Amino acid sequence: MYRLLVIHPEWLDQVLANLPDRLRPIVRANAHASTELRLLTKPHPALPQWRIVAPAPAEELLADYKEAERRFGVPWYFLAAIHVVETKTGRIRGASDAGARGPMQFLPATWSRYGAGGDIESNHDSILAAARLLSSNGAPSRMSDALFSYNRSAHYVAAVTEYAQLMRAGERAFLGYYQWRVFYRLAAGDRLLPEGYPDVPAVEAPMS
Repeated sequence: MYRLLVIHPEWLDQVLANLPDRLRPIVRANAHASTELRLLTKPHPALPQWRIVAPAPAEELLADYKEAERRFGVPWYFLAAIHVVETKTGRIRGASDAGARGPMQFLPATWSRYGAGGDIESNHDSILAAARLLSSNGAPSRMSDALFSYNRSAHYVAAVTEYAQLMRAGERAFLGYYQWRVFYRLAAGDRLLPEGYPDVPAVEAPMS
């Protein structure tokens, strides 16, 4: 539904008008974040060479985020937001267009600097590496600067911050993001990449 609100921003005011007051700021923030992320991408000509897998248990990921917060001072909800944005909490296995890998999407050179000898494909090791990177670049006192060092885009910083602040307001928000699936933007229209892809075929996603 958020994806459709991004495609049809003219629907947002009507949707908000029909929601309870307590939900309006949440939906507005999520729609804004989704819009910012879509501005980061361009339609691709073909489906990706990825595997889509089931994520690790939510309680395991929360424990990893909070361990990283204890060790490096980076708020857990920012690490969770990055994980959601980068790979939908680890569902995506495969390299990005730029060659980034792993659940938190590190370029090989950046991993060499922050990975501390860990496994780039490990949620735990990648989350700790992300905390090291953010801490080295200003987190938590200069969180926007730290996020910009992770991905040099104001759109990225805005989206991650929106998701993080909603999780900061209520940890249960993470359980909602944890359920979000993988949509891929093709020139021919968006596709849902289900768990099991590519053995399970992509599904055409509605645009209206």
